[in-house]
Parts: sequence; structure tokens; C-alpha cells
Amino acid sequence: MNLIDFFDGGANLYPTRTCLTDGGLSLNFRDTQAYTHRIALALQANGITEGSKVAVYSPNDVMGFLSMLGTLRAGATWVPINAKNVLDENIYILQNTDVAWLFYHSNFESVVAEIHAKVPSIRGVICVDKPGQSEGIDSGSLASWCQTFDGEAEPLPENPDRIAMLGATGGTTGKPKGVCLTDRVLEVLTACYLTHMPCDQPPVHLLVAPMTHAAGGTAFPLLALGGTQLFMTETEPEAIMQMIERHQVTHLFLPPTVIYVMLAHPKVRDYDYSSLKYFLYAAAPMSGNKLRQAIEVFGPVMVQSYGQAEAPMMCTFMSTKDHLEALKPGNEHRLLSCGKASPFVRVAIMDDEGNLLGANAQGEIVVRSSLVMAGYYNNPNATEESRAHGWHHTGDIGLIDDAGFVFIVDRKKDMIITGGFNVFP
Repeated sequence: MNLIDFFDGGANLYPTRTCLTDGGLSLNFRDTQAYTHRIALALQANGITEGSKVAVYSPNDVMGFLSMLGTLRAGATWVPINAKNVLDENIYILQNTDVAWLFYHSNFESVVAEIHAKVPSIRGVICVDKPGQSEGIDSGSLASWCQTFDGEAEPLPENPDRIAMLGATGGTTGKPKGVCLTDRVLEVLTACYLTHMPCDQPPVHLLVAPMTHAAGGTAFPLLALGGTQLFMTETEPEAIMQMIERHQVTHLFLPPTVIYVMLAHPKVRDYDYSSLKYFLYAAAPMSGNKLRQAIEVFGPVMVQSYGQAEAPMMCTFMSTKDHLEALKPGNEHRLLSCGKASPFVRVAIMDDEGNLLGANAQGEIVVRSSLVMAGYYNNPNATEESRAHGWHHTGDIGLIDDAGFVFIVDRKKDMIITGGFNVFP
């Protein structure tokens, strides 16, 4: 399946159900689907074809998300640009990935001219939420730019090795590298997600963390089930609690730092969280005491996954049942685990000579799976290095205990984790 097929599956099941909403603008699945076809046709009319790189530089936003869906519909490669990055890093990512088209949010109007000047590969820019105002750039608005295009874009040919997403590493060795994620990779991500977190009703997913990372990756499995995507632009603890109660949120991903702030809020026990089915935390370790408190406050809904840009999200998983078992006497140490290997992923521990180690021995965490990237963009040497001895090397030091639980204990190279993002010191 192509990545856009998961969205279309949800649209076919629930055409009139709310698909995207940010509290102001709401679109049902049918209208969202029609919009993505118009965007795809407009991109294709402007010379964007399969393999073209299209960047989306936006906070969590309905129109920003729409432009990403339209990009995938056109068969182009989505380049997510983190709204929280410093400008120089985003310019480097745009340069390094040969971006041909840029969708941007008006929050970044003041820097679009600089981006356009420093990234000569960009042929067109469109402001997603209103007419662009950058001097010397006639960017228009997304709505006006694609409104004259009617009909449906041609279905994409089956090509599981198409690069659907070109992400960026968090950077432990300086400049971020481009990470090539194929439709096959993202299909396996979706399969892992839905295997671990099954749903018996259309979900409501609250996107608080950036849609360019795990929150966006979570969206596609849930869109396939007719899931509503509810966007927040600010990480304000009480506002998150209010949204969970008001919109009956079923799925939520947050890094531990944000969960800590929520747990410390004086009103954290004043809201109803009974709608939550899965509260996913990832991207950084979480203390055992805070995890106990989170289960007490939010209910038996805490789940954890482990992955990285090169093998996204679902290398391992710790279920709600695993969490409850870890609360029992004698099992408390498991609260520090990131769970067990996903059913579509092989996880092992390797020493520096390429030997696989037995239970409880420390070494580098390595994985084998179709979840692993196709390679680093235009960087064959780094790609080859990441695949030494026939396994993908995560750069994390860990161990696997006798029960199969994976524990991360260190990092091979120095790295700071802040708010769930990796920072090169």
C-alpha cells in the first residue's frame, strides 16, 4: 500500500466523519479527500512528479497537514520541516534534500524570502493558511492556488520502494542526515502500530507533539480507522487536559517531559480521562515513579514504543498489560524497559566485533526489519556504516533480559535529549 492509501481507507469507511480539526477549521473525510486531489493536481501541473521533494514547514495545523496529504497523493516525497528547529538547521535540511516545492505556514512568513534565496532548488512556495506576503515572492494561498483544479489525481502505481518521506536525523554527529522512508517502511510502521494498539471504534487523536515526528506518524494508522485528527499548536498542560475531556480523546502521544509537567499541575486530577485508550510516551526515558503516578492519574492506558528516524517508532513496544505487570512486587525494574520486540522487527544486542550477545549482556541495540530506512539520502558511506554486519545499528547501548524486555542504558555517542528531540552537544 502507498501511504495515502491508509487515509483513503478511512475516507471510504467514514466519509462524513470529522477528519481534521483545530477548533476553528474542521473538515470531514470526504472534503479532505477532495482537497488532497486538488493539491495533487496543482502540484503535478507545476511539474512536481514522483521523486520530487516537497517540504511542509508548519506547526500542527489543518492546512499544513492537508498539504502533506496532497503531496503524498501526487506521488512526491514529503520532507517534514520541524517548526521548532532553528532557521539555519531547517535551511540546511532543505538544501540537503533538494526540495523543489515549499508549503509554509504564515508563522514563518518573515523567513521565506531568506529560505528561497538560500535554497535555489525551490521552484515554488505556497502559504498554507492565508495569502503569502513575502516581498518579491508571489506565493498565494493554498486555497486559491488549487481551487480551479477539479477531478481526481491518477492512482499511484504500486511501488513499495518509493520514497514517501524524507526525514532528518536528530543529529548525534553534527549535521542532520536525510532519512529515506519508503512506502514499505511506513506500511510496516502502520502494521506494528495497529497490532499493538487495536481499536474497535473510530479513534480521536490529539496531536500536541509536532506532526513532523511521532505524532504525525501516529496519524496514518488512525486515519485508516476513520480517526479524527485534533491539532494543538501549544503545549499547555491544562489545555491538553481540557481537550482530552471535551473531545473524548482516545489516542495521545507525548514525550515524558510534557507528561511530568502535566502530573505536576494542580488541576491534573480535576478532568475526566476515561475516554483514553492509549497514552503513548516515547523519545526519552521516563522515571519509574512518574510512570506509576501517570497510571494512577490517567488510568491503565500508558504504553511505550522505541524507535528512531531510521527505524521509526515501533522497534519495541511495552503494552498496557506490561505496565500493569511491572507494578507488581519483583517486577518494578521493568518500568525502566522500553518493552519487547515488535512482531515485525528482530531486535538483538551486538558487540563491537559484530557478535550477537546473549541475555542480560550489554552492547549496541541492533535491528532487522522492513521498518528500517532505505538509506541516508545521497550518503552511501553513512548508509553502509549503519548496516555493518547485516543489522541496522541504532547507536543505543542496551540489554535484553531473560523475559525479552529491552533496556536502554547508554548512548554510543554523546547526545542530549530535550523535549523528546536529540541535540548534538
